[in-house]
Amino acid sequence: MTDAQETAADTSLRTTGGAPPDDVAPAPIPLLEPREGIPPVVASDDALARVIADFAAGSGPVAVDAERASGYRYGQRAYLVQLRRDGAGSALIDPVGCPDLSGLGEVLSGSEWILHAATQDLPCLREIGMTPTGLFDTELAGRLAGFPRVGLGAMVESVLGYSLEKGHSAVDWSTRPLPDSWLRYAALDVELLIDLRNALEDELDRQGKLEWAREEFDAIASAPPAPPRKDPWRRTSGMHKVRRRRQMAVVRELWTARDQVARRRDISPGKVLGDAAIVEAALALPPNTQALTALPGYGHRMGRRQLEQWQAAIDRAKALPDTELPQPGQTLAGPPPPRAWADKDPAAAVRLSAARAAVSELAERLNMPQENLITPDTVRRVCWEPPKNASPDAVETALAGYGARRWQIEQVTPLLVRALAPAA
Repeated sequence: MTDAQETAADTSLRTTGGAPPDDVAPAPIPLLEPREGIPPVVASDDALARVIADFAAGSGPVAVDAERASGYRYGQRAYLVQLRRDGAGSALIDPVGCPDLSGLGEVLSGSEWILHAATQDLPCLREIGMTPTGLFDTELAGRLAGFPRVGLGAMVESVLGYSLEKGHSAVDWSTRPLPDSWLRYAALDVELLIDLRNALEDELDRQGKLEWAREEFDAIASAPPAPPRKDPWRRTSGMHKVRRRRQMAVVRELWTARDQVARRRDISPGKVLGDAAIVEAALALPPNTQALTALPGYGHRMGRRQLEQWQAAIDRAKALPDTELPQPGQTLAGPPPPRAWADKDPAAAVRLSAARAAVSELAERLNMPQENLITPDTVRRVCWEPPKNASPDAVETALAGYGARRWQIEQVTPLLVRALAPAA
């Protein structure tokens, strides 16, 4: 039994199911060093082959984490991968030196992977050849079990009684060489994931939610990659200020030009040109670079070539014929915003109000967030276009069509059947 497992056994769960402990919990124990020290960074094929052999010979689930350089680099690629497994210890792998980890992914494909907030790391892991067939998400487990704080540090502290340093979570992980203090932090992120997983499994089982969690984990593992966003320029911060189609065209042209520069330089788009500067130019429609320079975000620090490329993008938008200007908004799939329901369909508004109240009450009884019980979008869709015959079977079919899991369907179908029933 590891030190962490002994701590978990002694304290059961410091905060069982998110409820306050009966007694004041002892102060958490700072976790300062990995059990076997900081592992060397694996950055060569030979070193990677040794890690693959070690992890293939290990046993049990595999703790996995990845560090990105969000806010520093273009895209969301992994710049460090951390793993831990009984019998293999911990490993730190540099995907810059070892860009293809498919061999490691293959030897681990039949094992359960433990990740915290899996959906954040799976895309960048998939890019380098690592895709789990089964997983345990400790963050999602914490949500289902009712913990009020589900960050890794908070979970390790409340469940296992250890405190993790979290000071390096937002650093530039593309830095080379990586400082020892960063590597220590990275290794500690997987140090207790196996222990945390085991304790959370016990707690979910105690609450009768373990099968629910397994359905959720299976859904994450089997989900296909998210499709590219349509018209991503529309997500520019401050876009709500832009009303005219010509101004929208300026946002689109500047966003596209910025994205091309950021991709070429491998730098975060926000470091090339801020969203606020894009919106300012769209609203002002400057006629030349001199006018552009006077706008916020285009000051004296910006070089002439940069100013000229932004002005060229603005001029392209200003020269577009009306037929090529973007439309004011995207065509929304699904129901309108709930605030408009009372005017558009008062009966649907009544259904939604009843459904929301029932879901909220059940989520409180089950001690979990409403969005984990059933997504708000699913509730809206069923209430806006209910089955013609709102029988339990019809509601179950509708929920399944929107991607609800079996356990969710079992829990919320009776609530929605009542909410969809016509008023007497």
